[in-house]
Amino acid sequence: MFLKRPHIALLFVSILLLSACSSKFMKLQKKGTTEEKYKAANDYYKEGEYYKAGILFEEIIPLLKGDSLAENAQFYNAYAQYKQKQYSMSAYLFKSFYATYANSPMAEEAFYMYANSMFKDSPNYNLDQSSTLTAIDALQTFINSYPTSKYAESCNQDLRDLRHRLEEKAYEKAKLYYKTSGVTIANFKAAVVAIDNFQKDFPDSEYIEELSFLKVQSQYDLALVSFENKQRERFSDALKFYEDFIDKYPKSKYLKQAEKVYDGATKGLEKAVKYEQEVKELKAKEAARVAKEKEDAAAKKEEKSGKSNP
Repeated sequence: MFLKRPHIALLFVSILLLSACSSKFMKLQKKGTTEEKYKAANDYYKEGEYYKAGILFEEIIPLLKGDSLAENAQFYNAYAQYKQKQYSMSAYLFKSFYATYANSPMAEEAFYMYANSMFKDSPNYNLDQSSTLTAIDALQTFINSYPTSKYAESCNQDLRDLRHRLEEKAYEKAKLYYKTSGVTIANFKAAVVAIDNFQKDFPDSEYIEELSFLKVQSQYDLALVSFENKQRERFSDALKFYEDFIDKYPKSKYLKQAEKVYDGATKGLEKAVKYEQEVKELKAKEAARVAKEKEDAAAKKEEKSGKSNP
């Protein structure tokens, strides 16, 4: 029957082999000596069976303390996790190895692999970037510690990649505040602040021109919805941002839109100045009226006092 259906025979043989291998591994776990497990772990690692290698390394490492084999066991256990894409765990293990064996010939590689594991574990730009900052710190520390290392160029490339992720994250954050700025006045302010921070952190970004215009627009929009006593300052800021934008990008594709903002902000500023002047005049008139009333009251009081004392 197997000859007529060779695929069934092959499946049957495969199941038997897997069962035998599994049985052998379980027997080794239960009854194998430390030396046997160490040898098997290295063999499994060389054969690409990183899961089994990792399990055995984990079992024997506590038993190898003080032994000359402990260093290799910890190093390749970290690699076994890395090969399984368990980057958070491999980062921890490589960092621990470096801390324990700082003078080891493998210390430099372990430090690099710690940084590389952190890089591999960092998320896409649209997710929280806390671990990205940790990865950047690890990569930069490695470069500072081993500036001539063969791994230095790889670290520099990884740094560029991570900084670009932070740039994308900051860009999306600024755009989100701008897009939702109509929800609350706080979002108008947040958009301006986020763009201002982006300009400081990523002055050479491809997004700088677009965000510089959106900063002008956001500040103008903020001024429009502000209370009248805040408008003069905010329209003035919008005009300042416009001047900065035009100076840097005189031929910008956003030029026509920026000019419309300029016209609106100029008129808004004139209106705000006029309003402030009117308020100032009203206050002056009110102060004069109050002073006149006090003066008249004092005069009447004096007149009354004179009549009562002939």
